[in-house]
Amino acid sequence: MLIRKILLLSFFVLSFSLNAQKLTYGNPSEVGMDSVFIYQKVDSIITDAIQKQAFPGAQILVAKNHKIIFHKAYGFQTYDSVQKVALNDLYDIASVTKILGPLPAIMKLYDEGKIDLDVPFSNYWKPWKGRSDKKNLTVREVLAHQAGLNPYIVFLKDVLKKNKSFKSRFVKSTSKKRFTSQAYDNIFVKDRFKNKMYRQINRSKVSNVKKYKYSGLAFLLFPKIISNITGENYTDYLQENFYKPLGATTLGFTPKTKNFTNNIIPTEIDSLFRHDLTKNWVHDENAALMGGISGNAGLFGSALDLAKMMQMYSNYGHYNYKQYISKSTLQEFTKIQFPENDNRRGLGFDKPLIGNDTLSISEAYPAPEVSAESFGHSGFTGTFVWADPTNDLVFIFLSNRVYPNRNHRNIYNLNIRPKVQQVFYQAIKKSTK
Repeated sequence: MLIRKILLLSFFVLSFSLNAQKLTYGNPSEVGMDSVFIYQKVDSIITDAIQKQAFPGAQILVAKNHKIIFHKAYGFQTYDSVQKVALNDLYDIASVTKILGPLPAIMKLYDEGKIDLDVPFSNYWKPWKGRSDKKNLTVREVLAHQAGLNPYIVFLKDVLKKNKSFKSRFVKSTSKKRFTSQAYDNIFVKDRFKNKMYRQINRSKVSNVKKYKYSGLAFLLFPKIISNITGENYTDYLQENFYKPLGATTLGFTPKTKNFTNNIIPTEIDSLFRHDLTKNWVHDENAALMGGISGNAGLFGSALDLAKMMQMYSNYGHYNYKQYISKSTLQEFTKIQFPENDNRRGLGFDKPLIGNDTLSISEAYPAPEVSAESFGHSGFTGTFVWADPTNDLVFIFLSNRVYPNRNHRNIYNLNIRPKVQQVFYQAIKKSTK
C-alpha cells in the first residue's frame, strides 16, 4: 500500500513537472523580473525605432520560466498608419523557416537513425555523388554552414526577360496544366522549374577553403530530401508531427490558401517581380518560385505559435507531456560545431558570437547576456527568435523591416533586436538587487 502511494505521488509530481513545460500566461514579477523597467525600456527602444523607420510596426513576445510575461504589439502594418499591428497577426518569418521548417524534421529523422550527420550529404541528395566538389561534403558541414557552398543563387533572373517581363515558358498569369505552382495572386510558375533550380544548385561552385560561409542553398533541397526519406509530403509531415500536436495552428506555408481570420503583415513593395505590395505570399523570391513551400523561407506564423516551437526547443524537445525530439539530439544540434574554425553555428541553429559575453551591446550578437547554450535564428524580413535553456527565456521579435523596401536597414544600424532582448536579462538582475 505504501509503495502504491509513493508511486502515485511520484506520478503526480512528474505530471506537474512535465505540465509546467507548457506555456502559460503570467507577469514579470511572478518570475522575478522588474515589470516597470521592462515596459519603460522596451517602449522607448521600439518607439525610437519606428520614428527612425527601422520598421512601421513590431511585435515582441517573451516567455520566462514557461510563462509569457510580455506580449505587446507596436505601430502599424505600414507607414500610412491605417492598420495597427495586432497580437495575432501572421508574419513572413523568412530564414527563421530554416529552424522551424526542415530542421525539426531533420532532428526527428536523426533520432530515428534515418539521417547520419557524418556521412556525405550526397547519400541523401544523389546528384551530388557525381560532383567532385560536393560528393564528400557531410551533412554536418552543410547544416553548420561549413561546407563552402555559395550563399545564394538569384533564380529570378531565369524567369525574367531583359525588359523585366516574364518568360511565358516559365510563368503564366493563371493556373494551367503544368503551371500549378503559385508564387503570387497572378503568378504561376512551371511545376518543373524546381528541377532547373536543383540543377543550378548541383552545378554551383564550392569554396576550397573550409570556413564559415552562410548558405541557404541546401535548405532549398531539404523538403525534397525529407519527403524522399519519410515517403510523406513535406508540409503534411511538419503539420502532423509538430505544428498540430503543439497547437501551433497558424504555422505553415502559403497562408493565402488557408482560411485564417488573422491579418498577414505585408512585406516589400516589389517593383521587379510582383509589381505590388507583397502580402499574403512569401517575400523570398527563391521560395516563391518553389510555390511558396521551401526550406529556406516561406513559413508564416503568429508570435504565440513561434513561441510554442521555441519553448519546445528550450525544453530540449519536450512540450506539454510529449517528447518531440530527444534531449541528446537537441543538445547536439544546438552546440557549436566548428569552434576551431571561428564558426559559431550549431546545426541549422544560429548561436551567440564566440566570446559574446565579453562584448558590448554594440558589438555583441545577440545580447551579450544570453547564455552560451542559447540558440535561435534571424530572418531577412525583420524577424528574430531565440531560446535560452539556461535562463529559461524565449524571445520572439517580429517586424516587417523590408517595408517599403529592403534598403531600410535601421533595424541593424540601431541594433534594435539585441537591445530589446537585453532589457529582459537586465530586468532579472534589477529584481535581484
